[in-house]
Amino acid sequence: MLSGGQRHDLSQAQALLERASAGVEDEVKAVLGDKGYDSGALIEQIEALAAEAVIPSRANRRQPRAHDVELYRERNKVERFFGRIKHYRRLATRYEKTARNYLAMLHFVSAMVWLR
Repeated sequence: MLSGGQRHDLSQAQALLERASAGVEDEVKAVLGDKGYDSGALIEQIEALAAEAVIPSRANRRQPRAHDVELYRERNKVERFFGRIKHYRRLATRYEKTARNYLAMLHFVSAMVWLR
């Protein structure tokens, strides 16, 4: 899903999980995220899908939650991919004016990174 750069990722995560619960996507077994996704409403939504929430607790959480550390380390692959596509300045600074063109550039850059 493509959203504006000023929108918080948490709102998009909830929308993606709604699509998964509607049966559009394959079965969700685990949802990985960083501390920014540690929200009670999001955790409840993940658990309603019978999936595991692999999200570390924020430092200010009164009752820290346990998470699978080994599975959380897999999130590094996604972070490295985003780091690679940000090397393409046109994509990182969002020169494209329309969402359609930006998404097309994202597909193009992703293919270039994949072919490397």
